[in-house]
Amino acid sequence: MPKKAKPAANGQEEGPVPCKQVKVEVAGGPSPLNFDSPSGLFESLISPVKAETFFQEFWEQKPLLIQRDDLALATYYQSLFRLSDLKSLCRQGVYYGRDVNVCRCVSGKKKVLNKDGKVHFLQLRKDFDQKRATIQFHQPQRFKDELWRIQEKLECYFGSLVGSNVYMTPAGAQGLPPHYDDVEVFILQLEGEKHWRLYRPTVPLAREYSVEAEDRIGRPAQEFTLKPGDLLYFPRGTIHQADTPPGLAHSTHVTISTYQGSSWGDFLLDTISGLVFDTAKADVELRAGIPRQLLLVETTAIATRRLSGFLRMLADRLEGTEELLSADMKKDFAMNRLPPYYVGDGAELSTPGGQLPRLDSTVRLQFRDHVVLTVGPDPDPSDETREKVIYIYHSLKNKRETHMMGSEETESHGLRFPLSHLDALKQIWSSSAVSVKDLKLTTDEEKHSLAKKNLIFYVGDRVFIP
Repeated sequence: MPKKAKPAANGQEEGPVPCKQVKVEVAGGPSPLNFDSPSGLFESLISPVKAETFFQEFWEQKPLLIQRDDLALATYYQSLFRLSDLKSLCRQGVYYGRDVNVCRCVSGKKKVLNKDGKVHFLQLRKDFDQKRATIQFHQPQRFKDELWRIQEKLECYFGSLVGSNVYMTPAGAQGLPPHYDDVEVFILQLEGEKHWRLYRPTVPLAREYSVEAEDRIGRPAQEFTLKPGDLLYFPRGTIHQADTPPGLAHSTHVTISTYQGSSWGDFLLDTISGLVFDTAKADVELRAGIPRQLLLVETTAIATRRLSGFLRMLADRLEGTEELLSADMKKDFAMNRLPPYYVGDGAELSTPGGQLPRLDSTVRLQFRDHVVLTVGPDPDPSDETREKVIYIYHSLKNKRETHMMGSEETESHGLRFPLSHLDALKQIWSSSAVSVKDLKLTTDEEKHSLAKKNLIFYVGDRVFIP
């Protein structure tokens, strides 16, 4: 169960949270979204609002509502997930709790109606029709190719995990009570209509999920209805609830979410351990023992002053540091993100092939957006020296089927390099193409070895995956 978030010290914000509303007709075409690049995809998703405007005025600040009167876009959204898709998904084998939740909002509380074990479509449809229950489908990108395609591009764009849930609610019903989330949320309305109410945050940019009582949140700051093709964004911490209007067809929407655990506070926690590790190697003060019995008593004023001094020392050292040591965040992102989107069996991502690079070859890094370079203590537990090395994590072998399923075991895929290779690897990263003989390494043997054994390159027009 999530912990309950503490209220912000300054209470509620002054006045209502503004929400921009845009009505626009989108030009038709073979695909309403632009998949040429991660930035192109995001910009087409929030069109006609420009990305620069979005991040200056809305991101982490206030909701954005985009209502679009476009049949082609609405049809495309409907293709992402339909209520009728549940029949075939149930045949593939989905389970209550892991893949599907069935719930209702009753007297301001969430009532879970899950059965045990495998989900059967007829029972699911019975709960939907007779009990007016909402069906929540977890992480549909595991099954739906187009959602995989969208979310993979968004993970490249944000540099953060991107999950999704689909909510199907019958007419005149509500699935969840008022609550706020610890993620940035993009709502795409797929089928029918959904009536939304947004409220002023009690905890801006919340770090935890929390249900809020109706008598605590007051009147809605915004209220509107989404139709197919519409998009709604709101920051983490935004209190919200939604229901399907009575007398109409059911509603289906997908919630695409990102930036969980991606705050400056999270990054500080992630990098501080490496900074302390390096500083302690160079400064005997940090290696000196703490006072006797300090762990048996409350922290003393002397200890507090000493810690304050060490923090100032770390801050001074940080100012002159070029390489921040990320202990876990980069690795976690690389391990758990989606693999590159592909059509077919994906053999090109895992099967060695192509021409071996030579010393006179020109090579370029492929799948750059799916590769993360880190510098830090050797992750190999057998290395007792804990010397700094370069470790490159990649997501090419990640399993789409386990994406965002936290209980599933995940395996990291990566490559280890000595620190002497850092300049050469940065050269590959920053160049569209580079000659093997020009790599910043001492010997031709090192250059050739790096090019032919360790990375995913294009040699000419053919891919080489060692």
